[in-house]
Parts: sequence; C-alpha cells; structure tokens
Amino acid sequence: MHVLRRVVVTGLGALTPLGNTVSDFWAGLVAGQSGVGPITRFDSTQHDAKIAGEVRGFDPLSYMDRKDAKRMDRFSHFAVAASKQALEDSSFKINDLNCEQVGIIIGTGTGGIKVMEDQQEIHLTRGPDRCSPFMVPMMIYNMAAGMTAILTGAKGPNSCTVTACAAGSNAIGDAFRLVQHGYAQAMLCGGTESAVTPLSVAGFSSARALSTRNDEPTRASRPFDRERDGFVIGEGCGILLLEELSHALSRGAKIYGEIVGYGVTCDAFHMTQPAPGGEGAARAMRLALKDGGVLREQVDYINAHGTSTAANDSTETQAIKSVFGEHSYRVAISSTKSMTGHLLGGSGGVEAVASVLSMQNDFAPPTINLENPDPQCDLDYVPNQGRKLPIDVVLSNSFGFGGHNVSLVFRKFQE
Repeated sequence: MHVLRRVVVTGLGALTPLGNTVSDFWAGLVAGQSGVGPITRFDSTQHDAKIAGEVRGFDPLSYMDRKDAKRMDRFSHFAVAASKQALEDSSFKINDLNCEQVGIIIGTGTGGIKVMEDQQEIHLTRGPDRCSPFMVPMMIYNMAAGMTAILTGAKGPNSCTVTACAAGSNAIGDAFRLVQHGYAQAMLCGGTESAVTPLSVAGFSSARALSTRNDEPTRASRPFDRERDGFVIGEGCGILLLEELSHALSRGAKIYGEIVGYGVTCDAFHMTQPAPGGEGAARAMRLALKDGGVLREQVDYINAHGTSTAANDSTETQAIKSVFGEHSYRVAISSTKSMTGHLLGGSGGVEAVASVLSMQNDFAPPTINLENPDPQCDLDYVPNQGRKLPIDVVLSNSFGFGGHNVSLVFRKFQE
C-alpha cells in the first residue's frame, strides 16, 4: 500500500503592500495597518478606481543581476525574490545532489500583463518590427516558475497554476500532493501577481468590481461591511517551502507547521458570480477537512477569501455556515485582504503565509474597516483588532473567476 508522506512548511517568503519581507508583512497584519494608497504605477487620472495595494520600494537587483531583471516582468521579479527569501529562511541549499528533487509551482492570474500593454503600444506606434524579442518569454504565465528554477537551480517538477484568484492556493495544494506522494522532497510554491496596470484596472472597473472610495484609500477594502463597494486591486507574492517531514527533520529544519488538507472544486455555474449559497466553496472546505482528517470543531481560525465584494462576502459566509454549523459562530474568521487589497493570483500564496504565521504566533489578524456589519455577514470576523487565541488548525480559502474553489488546511506540527 502506498504510504503518504507528511509535508511541513519550513520556509516563507513574501512581498506585499505591507512590506517587502515576511516580518514586515506580519507586523503590518498584527497592527491592523492598511497597505492601500493612491496608484503610483501609472497615471490613473482617467480611471474610476485610483487606489491599489502596491509593493513599494522593491529592488529586483537585490535578488538577481541586471541582465536577468531586464528580461523579466515584475510578476516574475516578485516570484524569484520571495522564493529566495523562503530558501534563505529555511536554510535550504539547492545543490547538485538534491536539485532534481526540488520543484516549483507558482500560480498567477494575469502573468506579464504590463509587458503585453507596453509592447502593444510599441506595436501600434512604432511598428511590429520594434517589438521586443523577449516579449513572449516575459509575458507568459509560467515564466515566474521557470525563471525561479533557472535562478535557484531547482530541476524537479515545475509548473504554473492559472485559476484566477485561486491560483496561489492551487499551486500550494498541487505542490503538497507532489511531496505527499513522493515525486519531490521539497517544493517552492505559492502565487505572484503584478496587475496594477492601466488595462487591468480599466477592465476590472468596467466590470464594476473595484472600490471607488478614492478619497479614503485605507478604508476602501472592507470585507463583510455593509458599505463595501468592491475590492481594491493589489500586487505581491507569497511563497512557501514545503518539505517532506523526515527530510526536514534530518537537516534540523525550523518547522512552521504541517499542511494536511487540500480541497478543490468547481462551481460550474457562472463566469464571475459564486454559486448560490456557496455550494462549491462549501464542498472545497469539506474536502480539505476530510483530506486532513480534521473535524470541523477542530478549526480555530479561517483565513477567508473575503474580497470586499457584495457577492463574495455573503456567499462565503453562507458556505462557512453550511460546513461548520454551530461552530461557525465560534471560529475566528478574518480577511487579510482588508489590509493588503486583493492580490488576485498572488492572494492564495500571501494568505497561506499569513495562515501559517497566525498558527505559529497564536494570533488571528483582524478584518479592518468592519464598522457596519452586513446583516448577511453575522459571524466573528475579528473586527478591527487582531486577537490572541490558541490556534492549532487553520483553514485558508481562495475562490476564483470561473468558479474555482480551493481550501487548504494547516495544523501545528507534532511529531
């Protein structure tokens, strides 16, 4: 009989609107800070939405040489940087002996959209022969994982999940399966996104998905609040190093926690709207709990998808109630998107980092800006101030356009 291996988290990396290191990100979450501000990546004068959660002060040359940096889009810069942070955090060295057993899966929703926009402008104004020969490799979605492998030497399984806002969590779940079944000893995994661009913001605005609370950027992302008016677009990257338990123990690795459950479903309902009652989301949560051998009463904290949109927040609340029953009123739930904005394909990775740290620190980050609760959202969303509480099991949700639903379960490590 095939024996499933235990999989632990031994390294973390993050670039977020709250800071360019894991420690800065966590400090921002604990303090209940907002990383949202006026858009500086482009002139947003003509746009309805003029605010975003931007990664500020990031220098790719701290993680790669100038030649490599010039041949990569910002979403790939983020992925390489956060992956190198995770490797350094774990003291994990990729070398000739282990490189074929170290893999990478990094999800994204929009890939190199900035490169595509810039090159289209060149194509229209200067002609097709002036487009960059690096346009395609800079733009394609898998290049975050590909360049991370090139710049770290990881030669194991390498892939890219493209499931909209569920992409980062799908990447972590798929990587978990590869280590669990013995196809790799370790996997760098998570999500990355850099979609604060004119075309991206215009598209989401036209779909009436974005908040236009431009005069109060820090109060614009307000999950579960009755005055929410859309999500705030953000950018960034979150990466976990997952490692087979005996391998981690043999090298004396620091262990943040164990990943035990992965649930993945599809609504098969609508391009952008969740299924009624959160049916697909509920199935993903149930599958993740069953996969991890975790009872619903054992879950201490849920890192919600919590986008600050009318459709998501009430539907996710319904889904949680259908899965957790009476326990849904006791479990702490929060949306860290209230502080970072919505990082699209990067959100699952960043929120997995937050989930693991909440467990390690026995602290549930707050949902900030929750001032007038939506009557349909009547659970404990840890409003406005974070909370110390024992956290042994965390469930993290990510749901994406197209009806993609992912739930991950982490628990404190016990030998």
